[in-house]
Amino acid sequence: MLTVRKSQDRGHADHGWLNSFHSFSFAGYYDPAHMGFGNLRVINEDRIAPGTGFGTHGHRDMEIISYVLSGELAHKDSMGNIKGIPPGDVQRMSAGTGVQHSEFNHAAGQTTHFLQIWIEPNVRGIPPSYEQKTFAEAQKRGALRLVASPDGAQDSVTIHADAALYAGLLDGEEAVALTLDPARKTYVHLVRGALRANGNVLSGGDAVLMEQETALSLTDGHDAEVLVFDLAA
Repeated sequence: MLTVRKSQDRGHADHGWLNSFHSFSFAGYYDPAHMGFGNLRVINEDRIAPGTGFGTHGHRDMEIISYVLSGELAHKDSMGNIKGIPPGDVQRMSAGTGVQHSEFNHAAGQTTHFLQIWIEPNVRGIPPSYEQKTFAEAQKRGALRLVASPDGAQDSVTIHADAALYAGLLDGEEAVALTLDPARKTYVHLVRGALRANGNVLSGGDAVLMEQETALSLTDGHDAEVLVFDLAA
């Protein structure tokens, strides 16, 4: 079963300093038909205005991934990490027993555009931890590069969840095929550009929800950046 969800059907909140689109119910956006997909709980596409950001706030028992598209995200947390996250980096924070952090855009005249992703952990009450790695554009060009996995395979960041995340860049004749386990769920999120997923035409912000499918085909990309999630059912 394959379902396309268009970008304009997502939840939306414009706070002035923050313009955010919610793939699943979050904060003031509630849709009982979109509470998550498998163990994927949140994909927020956020744009933070210059000189603003999220003040210190807490999380617990959640795997949180930040994927920056443009600008830079300044991160500071109660574990002592003070980091800048540029495009091409993937940040993983395991909230575990509890962590406090802030996220800011300190650049003048430049918006920080990023995805914040929450995946439900398969173990709770662990010490909080942090990891950040760079994935070069060449590794994602015409391919699906594993960027997050339960065992840190292929030098991906390690998440404490039954899930894997791939990132790809596709343009022109570049194409990718991925064999799927029909007992699991697959979520395809087109970050930007245009792309066909199993023949379905997608534009930036669109998603494909796949259940009981055996194969994924990504073709006809036009400046496309895509994330593919392999998820517990």
